[in-house]
Amino acid sequence: MNCLHNLSRSPALLLQSPTCHQRKPFFGPINTLRVVNTTDLSRRSMAIKATSGSTSSAEISGNASGADVEEVKSDTYSHNMTEAMGAVLTYRHELGMNYNFIRPDLIVGSCLQTPHDVDKLRAIGVKTIFCLQQNPDLEYFGVDIGAIQEYASTFDDIEHLRAEIRDFDAHDLRLRLPAVVSELYHAVNRNGGVTYIHCTAGMGRAPATALAYMFWVQGYKLDEAVKLLLSKRPCFPKVDAIKSATADILTGLKKKPVTLTWKDNNCSTVEVSGLDIGWGQRIPLNFDEEQGLWTLKKELFEGRYEYKYIIDGEWTTNQHEQITTPNKDGHVNNYVQVFDDDSNSASASLRTRLFEDSDLTTEERENIKKFLKTFPADE
Repeated sequence: MNCLHNLSRSPALLLQSPTCHQRKPFFGPINTLRVVNTTDLSRRSMAIKATSGSTSSAEISGNASGADVEEVKSDTYSHNMTEAMGAVLTYRHELGMNYNFIRPDLIVGSCLQTPHDVDKLRAIGVKTIFCLQQNPDLEYFGVDIGAIQEYASTFDDIEHLRAEIRDFDAHDLRLRLPAVVSELYHAVNRNGGVTYIHCTAGMGRAPATALAYMFWVQGYKLDEAVKLLLSKRPCFPKVDAIKSATADILTGLKKKPVTLTWKDNNCSTVEVSGLDIGWGQRIPLNFDEEQGLWTLKKELFEGRYEYKYIIDGEWTTNQHEQITTPNKDGHVNNYVQVFDDDSNSASASLRTRLFEDSDLTTEERENIKKFLKTFPADE
């Protein structure tokens, strides 16, 4: 097995002219993974409400203008989340912490908002609080993470951990998952009981992390884990990122050159968003006057990437390139699959199989567990 310590250390794929479901920049950080141990939708709207298996912890106080500010922030966050993730998603921060039991020992939910939320989680048997948020996520909604961490550290029956993943970024999720799930694996083994995994809304990073843990550690087929999770909590985890991360652990990471092209002599700017930079950033294409082509040459790790073109500010898909199947909200993107040139290589075969079958052999799962046990805690 190739260890993930080598993951960040691989004939060009030519994509031709295009002609974008709009993805707007989102608030959100770009930080490296950090683990902190604090004990030393109407329409397919995915508005999470307090139901059986969920809880609401907010005690909204103050004047109406304060409540209005919270609502505006929730609206903005929900809009950005919908645009970035390609599904109609709604998060109401002002309604307080919400969650769902996925299994008796595993909960996926939204962020803690006050130290009092620690008491609520202790009351239902939570032993590990696993936070995937970055500091700007917390600052946006005014969450005092220091106060929550300090309060949690006063108890010897619950541990608060942070393992950051960038919001709305499937590529960052893919790269972070092995280290994040390794930390989660150690925490669960150390603390037992119920584990609470959360991001901001509990709709992207947290369910994806839970799925990876269920797939890699608890023995679920990935499709079965997805079905179970979605039956318990409305969310939109990036399953392809989990599949790519799985192959990364088992075969290592290699980069391949990719060329994107757009044929149009009449436009003034051509950019691409998505790929490995996330939907909040753009890369400009260069114009080749002799060929009349806008071109981007880039190296990408093996895997599947979604992207869109922005032509003179207008988002669009290239009808001459591969296009994703429309999701339930009708959104589509272009995509490219980057595999080893040798289709019979171990890496190409595994990545193809994972995207078709989504299961692991007994040996593969054992190799992943060995990796999770030995991954350095500080990375």
